[in-house]
Amino acid sequence: MTLHQKSRRSRLPSTFSLLSLFEAMATPHALDRYLELVDPMTTVRDLRAEITAVHRSTRDTVTLTMRPTQQWRGFEAGQFVQVGVVIDGVRHTRCYSPSCSQYRDDGRIELTVKAHPEGLVSRYLHANAREGLVVSLSQAGGTFHLPRPRPAGVLLISGGSGITPVLSMLRTLLDEGYSGDLTFLHYAYTESDVSHRSELDAIAAGRDNIRIVFAYTDQEEGGDLHGFFGAEHLRSAAPWYADAETYLCGPPGLMRGVENVYADLGLEDRLHLEEFAPPLAVVTGDVEGEVSFTESGKVGDNSGLTLLEQAEEAGLTPAYGCRMGICFTCTSVKTSGCTKNIKTGETDSEPDKKIQLCVSVPVGDVAIEI
Repeated sequence: MTLHQKSRRSRLPSTFSLLSLFEAMATPHALDRYLELVDPMTTVRDLRAEITAVHRSTRDTVTLTMRPTQQWRGFEAGQFVQVGVVIDGVRHTRCYSPSCSQYRDDGRIELTVKAHPEGLVSRYLHANAREGLVVSLSQAGGTFHLPRPRPAGVLLISGGSGITPVLSMLRTLLDEGYSGDLTFLHYAYTESDVSHRSELDAIAAGRDNIRIVFAYTDQEEGGDLHGFFGAEHLRSAAPWYADAETYLCGPPGLMRGVENVYADLGLEDRLHLEEFAPPLAVVTGDVEGEVSFTESGKVGDNSGLTLLEQAEEAGLTPAYGCRMGICFTCTSVKTSGCTKNIKTGETDSEPDKKIQLCVSVPVGDVAIEI
């Protein structure tokens, strides 16, 4: 390269510089706001996904196949993503775990969404999801995933819509040709409430080292087990459980039941779990103080509920995703006061600090930037 060529190249703007220039010209809106008018899937920075297939396998669940935009970096089985939809002009975001294998070769992801009675986004997707609908998407996050090297034995336990992250683990292990002992134990009200039933039956029929166990709580016939989880269910489903690693996701009752049994057996370190129900804030009689929402100018008596719930009671609408302290969507700055994390029990009195509204309760007077 000649000196003239080097000098000329040094004067050429970088791609990053051009992008910054275009974004500055697009002010007050981001460049992607204009691009989406032409094609919602053409983005510079925003990660989105187009729904390419919709399947309703039970009366209250919908399985969506989605094609992410170029920014997608993939995921590890067990992790979650945040999906955003616009409902009545307002974007709402919730967390869902991909249910497909992390090795899916077409670059698409699969989500199975259960429509909960109070789930705004889940009910919207169950009723309105269609091919061609574009939703916002986040990169995958979360620490609930399989270790490397893979354990010699794996027990997967799920209940209801908690099936999605552990189903992803099962599919991923199948793609890896996993040869260890593997049991998939799933709890449902009845046989008709089991998502992906036909696929799970096919998996059980085709591999000697894998066992699929269905437990029904409201159905006395059919299935393999009946009633709620206990030590007898554990021994029946996976007699080798003491030497395996267990991965659990389900409703609070199932989670508590499994945790208690594993604690009694001294196997807490072999149990790995993902919660998809928000922790409960226990209101005690000594609640005091006021909560000040400084940006809106609203002040209210501390009710003992989480700051997210108290903000909503005050008529505010802070952004949130999971309501269980894993997605960090509801993070806001606490300017003063002391808060307690209802998941860990830890208190924090440091001023001007970002906290998660959905798992933080005020201890006395608190001021928060909302």
